[in-house]
Amino acid sequence: MNPYDLIPRFRAQYDTNNQEFSISGVVRPQSIDELAPSLTLLKESIARVRGILYVNIRRLTQMNNTAFHAFSRVIIDACRTRPDLKFVVITSSVVGWTTRKFGRLHGLEPNITVEEYDSQFYPGQSFLEEGGFIPILRTQTKMTWRHERKILPRHGMQPGIVMADICCGIGDFAVLVQKEFQPARIVALDHSRSSLDYARSVAADFDIRGIEYTYGDASEMLLEEDQFDLVTCRHSLQIFNRPELILKELFRICRPGGRVYITNEKNSHCLGEPRADSIQWTYNEVAKLFKHFEMDVELGPKSRRYLIEAGFEDIRVESFMVTNGDGDPQDFADVITAWENVYAGDMAVRRGDDPEMIERFRQGFQDHIFAALHPKGYAGWPIWVASGRKPS
Repeated sequence: MNPYDLIPRFRAQYDTNNQEFSISGVVRPQSIDELAPSLTLLKESIARVRGILYVNIRRLTQMNNTAFHAFSRVIIDACRTRPDLKFVVITSSVVGWTTRKFGRLHGLEPNITVEEYDSQFYPGQSFLEEGGFIPILRTQTKMTWRHERKILPRHGMQPGIVMADICCGIGDFAVLVQKEFQPARIVALDHSRSSLDYARSVAADFDIRGIEYTYGDASEMLLEEDQFDLVTCRHSLQIFNRPELILKELFRICRPGGRVYITNEKNSHCLGEPRADSIQWTYNEVAKLFKHFEMDVELGPKSRRYLIEAGFEDIRVESFMVTNGDGDPQDFADVITAWENVYAGDMAVRRGDDPEMIERFRQGFQDHIFAALHPKGYAGWPIWVASGRKPS
């Protein structure tokens, strides 16, 4: 037997304010006696609760049958002796077996329900993760990389570091970082299975090694704390309805003295000439549209405040403008075309916009494309970069 197997690798605790009993880690006891303190805590929690007891297992990575039956027995017995009490078991889709396994308890006791914490956490993900959007994501990264490769060293990037790219999407940024800066290790995490499937296929096709693509919830990551020299999260806080939760996790996994690097936009500052008025109107509407779906594409200039409130120090903020002069103007036009198809397409329809509104909305994107391709035109898309150091 491995002596390490005898060391408790799980944690149980009770939060009085939230009436929440939580258990996390690896729970694989050889006998029920090993669970005695945790089971006692659960029973004490039940005795103190009125109404609903939340059982949080979002960070429960493994649990054998001995543990499952022991905890389940306590909960089921409580339902039968206290019919006034309800239990809500909170799972995560990242650890899918928990939803399936604990879901059986509802069939035994109707006062036990199971909720997947992250099932509604990403209100805009479905708009952006479809396979048809992948080519444009690659084009966007190609255009921003021209700037970021020069900016990154000012925000903690250097060869040999251990880094995490959270909300990595289709993984192209991690690939570019690996080629340019050669970190010792990259963990690339995302909540979109289709994006990760694409990233892994590209890595296999081009024999790219050293990047660990991982499925996970950025607001509740199954990654150890204090382990990464640099944590990046690009164009992502702006599509979460609670970015402060993501930043809390980025802070947690960053090592003391390491840095967290974020990029976000202020879409209403997209510009173009000629036809500036039409373009400006449309991007003001983009900001309103995203707000309707609980996303904030105006977050860029707010980055400093978010980082300070998350506990970071030595905040560094700068911005750059992606333009039709960065490489092929057609690339810029292709990005805007994709935006039009998503924003003035599915998103506007779901918001309930009438045909006249959608037509005007589309016109601004068309005018931005016109400006990008005009021989004398100018089209711009601004990006805010910010980083903060985790205190030592």
